[in-house]
Amino acid sequence: MVVVAPRAPEKRMKSDLRLNWIIAIGLTGWLTYLLAPILTPFVAAALLAYVGDPLADRLQKLKLPRTLAVVAVFLLTFLTLGLLVLLIVPLIRNQIGALLSALPAIGAQVEQVWLPWVAEFLDIELGEDVGIGPFLARYSEMAGSWGGKVLLGVAESGGALAAAVISLFLIPILTFYMLRDWDLIIARFGALVPVSQRDTIFGLAREADDMLGAFLRGQLLVMMALAVIYSAGLSLVGLKFAVAIGVVSGLVSFVPYLGLVFGILLASLTVVLEPDPLWRLVGVFATFTIAQLIEGSILTPKLVGDRIGLHPVLVIFAIAAGGQLFGFFGILLALPAAAVLSVVVRYAYGTYLEEHPQEAEELREAAADAGHPDAGDGVSS
Repeated sequence: MVVVAPRAPEKRMKSDLRLNWIIAIGLTGWLTYLLAPILTPFVAAALLAYVGDPLADRLQKLKLPRTLAVVAVFLLTFLTLGLLVLLIVPLIRNQIGALLSALPAIGAQVEQVWLPWVAEFLDIELGEDVGIGPFLARYSEMAGSWGGKVLLGVAESGGALAAAVISLFLIPILTFYMLRDWDLIIARFGALVPVSQRDTIFGLAREADDMLGAFLRGQLLVMMALAVIYSAGLSLVGLKFAVAIGVVSGLVSFVPYLGLVFGILLASLTVVLEPDPLWRLVGVFATFTIAQLIEGSILTPKLVGDRIGLHPVLVIFAIAAGGQLFGFFGILLALPAAAVLSVVVRYAYGTYLEEHPQEAEELREAAADAGHPDAGDGVSS
């Protein structure tokens, strides 16, 4: 008769603890998914508070009360954001005003220069129904119908617009209170961690903090690099306001694709106001296409992905998955969330290998044969 030894209490406790953590993580993810539409101002405020807390702590070390230190950091943060807005808004206003003033000349150039050139190039004959006048006459009624539908949609989405405005005003208020009580919030969360797990959880939290710091520094380098690339490319094209457009496009590129779209629109508005705009427009699109390729294949994987220990494929997957699950909110926070999650996954992976030394040794041998001798020590590439 074979007697099966009872399972050790320690092993049973570890299994129950892992099950509890899996349930807790699952519930947290489910609640996050349900609350995603209203989480944006809170997450934005928490991110600003997280970024500003080290500076507030340094000011406290200079004998400045916490509230005054928070006020100083708060004013510095929103003064920087305000200066960015002051840089962007006049540039957009001037470009749009110049475009509206030049619309008659642009229309005449389209009808008198571009259309004959296209017709000659394609070897076709232009009829009387070709031109801006016939086009407006033909599609004015359709444009009016579309305009009515757009206005109706805007009116029906007034609630969403009001919610967006309220969220925008909530961010500074939430940021102030979170930044003021940040250390207390962290201490309260820390007190909830069981004593037996504090070394592990606090170690993971410190590693995640290092990851997020590396991510923010890497993202700042990406923004600066894109600003230089945009400015240099648009200057070579011979664009007016090339440096201003390039710098602003680089600065707003912390939101994925916002810098690309914003820069192309602003640069295109500038191009159409200049003589012989066709080839310059091609140069604008080439500049932003090349910059996007460099950013996606080199800058983000190397300056952000490598700093947070994520493979380039995982970086792309994280952004795509975040957008699919949570929309714009998910795209914005995809890489920070992936960085924190990678810390937990590495720990779980390392724990598994410690508990299964035979599998760990086989993995190291396979990794060495494949030319990756360090792949057995973690999940990064």
